[in-house]
Amino acid sequence: MKKTKRILAALLAVLMLAVCFAGCGQTSKVYNIGVCQLVQHEALDAATQGFQDALTKLLGKDNVKFDVQNAQGDSPTCATICNQFVSSNVDLIMSNGTAALQAAYTATPNIPVLGTSITDYATALDISDWKGVTGMNVSGTSDLAPLDKQAEMLHELFPNAKNVGILYCSAEANSKYQATTITGYLEKYGYTVKEYTFADSNDVASVVTSACDASDVLYVPTDNTAASNTGIINNIAEPKGVPIVAGEEGICKGCGVATLSISYYDIGYKTGEMAYDILTKGEDISKMEIQYAPATTKKYVEERCKTLKIDIPSDYEAIAAE
Repeated sequence: MKKTKRILAALLAVLMLAVCFAGCGQTSKVYNIGVCQLVQHEALDAATQGFQDALTKLLGKDNVKFDVQNAQGDSPTCATICNQFVSSNVDLIMSNGTAALQAAYTATPNIPVLGTSITDYATALDISDWKGVTGMNVSGTSDLAPLDKQAEMLHELFPNAKNVGILYCSAEANSKYQATTITGYLEKYGYTVKEYTFADSNDVASVVTSACDASDVLYVPTDNTAASNTGIINNIAEPKGVPIVAGEEGICKGCGVATLSISYYDIGYKTGEMAYDILTKGEDISKMEIQYAPATTKKYVEERCKTLKIDIPSDYEAIAAE
């Protein structure tokens, strides 16, 4: 009888272990994630960190490995990085920046690709009939703050300005999208709007000089090349007394006076949550809607506003210049 009980106890223990392993099998797998970041700057760095933090928390630090690669602003390097990820058969690719997303999408039709810091997916992926989902192995989060609200903020701060220059890199399709969209809103306020574009970092200084000479205020959208050259932009615009309203906080700190800000960490974190659903719950990425930042905040650079003698309403949050 005792022997029978021992055997039953042993069988019960084996059964419990089997149940445990079955229930824990989801987290016992180590997921390999490739991260391609277009360029190093504050906003994109925060998005990547948010993504890693979310997946590490949800999967456990021992169950996920990240291969984070930075393309240093070079689109062909994005392609090289993403092709390496495909060769390594990673479980998922996170693309931080439009060129990185385009490279990952081109590299694989099968591995799930999540983007973040993407302004407009329809523009980035050349989708004409946009319905909020890509219908392919791509989804993610957008860094687009409402452009109508950004135009409203510019008008609130500079109601007497006449000429608004929009400054961005012509090689970045999402920047062109922002420029075209916000132009319509600005013109409704009576501004004369003109675009000033640079092809790459080499002609930033000359283009900014021309824009400042012809504009009362500049608007710089979320633009990776501009974000990497805020020092050059500010060294020209501030001495000329031309204020800049920026599409995101990192650019604003570097050369702007105000921005309607989102949290890049938050959209990165949301991207990580989407990755978790794909990896562990079998979510169909082709049907996952693009997600946006949950909130925006009006922010201003106090030091630069004082220098340019700009009065800021009380509902703006102060941030420090870089």
